[in-house]
Amino acid sequence: MSAVEQLSNVDSIEEEMLTIGRAARAAAQVLGYATTEQKNAALGAAATALRDLSGELQAANAEDMAGGRAKGLTASLLDRLELNDSRIEAMAKGLEDVVALPDPAGQVIEERTRPNGLRISKVRVPLGVIGVIYESRPNVTADAGGLCLKAGNASILRGGSESFRSSSLIRACMQQGLEAAGLPAAAIQSPPTTDRAAVGAMLRMADMIDVIVPRGGKSLIERVQQESKVPVFAHLEGLCHTYVHTAADPAMARQIVLNAKMRRTSICGATETVLVDRAVAAAQLPGIVDVLTEAGCEVRGDAEAQAIDGRMSAATDADWTTEYLDAVVAVRVVADVDAAIDHVNSCGSNHTDAIVTGDDGAAERFLTRVDSAIVMHNTSTQYADGGEFGMGAEIGISTGRLHARGPVGAEQLTSNKYIVRGSGQTRP
Repeated sequence: MSAVEQLSNVDSIEEEMLTIGRAARAAAQVLGYATTEQKNAALGAAATALRDLSGELQAANAEDMAGGRAKGLTASLLDRLELNDSRIEAMAKGLEDVVALPDPAGQVIEERTRPNGLRISKVRVPLGVIGVIYESRPNVTADAGGLCLKAGNASILRGGSESFRSSSLIRACMQQGLEAAGLPAAAIQSPPTTDRAAVGAMLRMADMIDVIVPRGGKSLIERVQQESKVPVFAHLEGLCHTYVHTAADPAMARQIVLNAKMRRTSICGATETVLVDRAVAAAQLPGIVDVLTEAGCEVRGDAEAQAIDGRMSAATDADWTTEYLDAVVAVRVVADVDAAIDHVNSCGSNHTDAIVTGDDGAAERFLTRVDSAIVMHNTSTQYADGGEFGMGAEIGISTGRLHARGPVGAEQLTSNKYIVRGSGQTRP
């Protein structure tokens, strides 16, 4: 650990964060008029740096992983923390995907000419400085930094203490790319300490940070929402549901449920609760339990589900509102599509929910009435990802209702301004 990482005096951390904030604000002014070519060059150079430093990244990550095991991190958190060849390549490829995206900054959203001859344009502009507070996943450093850069924003990225070494080296690769493109390295910065006081300082920096994006567990989100003096893109826990409707094809239902739960149990798009219509529960549940248990998943069911398949353990009320992020799933039998909608809307986190059915009418009812940021039909909730949506990557999935909802990509990291062009008009 470096000396600066060991900053422990709260006043010292506060002053250090203010220094970072001032540098980020200055960098944002430069990025606001940087060309698409400059930003793309920085992203491309950063991708190259990640590949070139793959060995060093994995060595740093091995230290983080060892520290995580010593702290007793769960298997799901260790999975989020781990970097290997394929994940480093995915980070680099993600930056190249962002290069291929249209540059949202400067895009004309709409234009009109008024009867008096004034020409009014609504244009996308960067938000300015974005603070991202996240846990475990070091790849967020590349995803968030890259998306902020593409949209013309500076970023302050505060990763979890468990990923400090990995995230610091990834950030250094991003800064290397910025400098190679002639852009300020301060456009992507991180607090030089693992002390949580840095989070508190960020939440008070309303003069220097324009929006905070939290990515992590419920306690982190609640702290940010309660303490932040800066506007927040809410990213609540991923309490996702897959609902097997009466008209669901059995083979499709098994395949989707298995993927939605077990492809990666530690991501926010993983299904945590499976709902099954009563009319087909006896026919559908044994096959669903078969594939889940064979994959190593613990299945907890309500009394009605247990009566159909005794391999399930008993679910409690807490299971309907728990984000496991692990190989555990809760199963509930429901009367019909309306009961499924009621359960999702009352127990879910407004993140991602799916229906499996061949009945288009039932599908439309579910898609329309479920109040979540992402609602799906006949596909896995694990597709809740900005990269899968064609955004190149995502800075998070917003479950709030203001400005951005769903995957937050480069376009969602912009605001707008109006440009008015006249020829001497004065208002009567």
